[in-house]
Amino acid sequence: MRYPSAIQNLIERLSFLPSVGPKTAERYAFYLLNQSEDRLDGLAQAIKELKQKTTICKTCFSISGSNPCPICADTNRNQQSLCIVENIQDLAAIEGTKQYNGRYFVLGGLVNTIEDIGPEDLNIDKLVKLIQTQEIKEIILALNFTLEGETTSLYLSKILKNHVKITRLAKGLPAGSDLEYADETTLSSAFKYRNEIK
Repeated sequence: MRYPSAIQNLIERLSFLPSVGPKTAERYAFYLLNQSEDRLDGLAQAIKELKQKTTICKTCFSISGSNPCPICADTNRNQQSLCIVENIQDLAAIEGTKQYNGRYFVLGGLVNTIEDIGPEDLNIDKLVKLIQTQEIKEIILALNFTLEGETTSLYLSKILKNHVKITRLAKGLPAGSDLEYADETTLSSAFKYRNEIK
């Protein structure tokens, strides 16, 4: 059975979301259909404001409500330590541990040969420029312990090792895991016992 065009259109749009297939999108569409107009208006407004009220920090490339972001603007943070993360979710996970008081840099992804994502597709050139223009003493590689995370870490270590001390989170994190799903205790320990890459 073909649903009315408004429902079908919503199902198709919801299907674009990560991990949402047609059946899940259909369930979401019918759930939304049963909500009040006020609730739907609130959801629509939140989606509309997503792009209008966020920006990319030109220093760390994190998503923020301001430029520079609050972390880059905070002069009380350690300006000589730079934590490299894949995305904003990993940044938020590390901030949640309250174990790190330095600055961040968001790569915007990981090197992935299967999906044809190379170093040139990430913010690596901008990272190198940042290191050359600011007094950074330590780079902390806080990347996932997956094949892509390891590949990216090796690449960064190779191009940065002559410029700055490079450390990596301790491997208390399970291999193949994503940082954003690690509990705060595990992530905190990985940070505390990070190792220098030589």
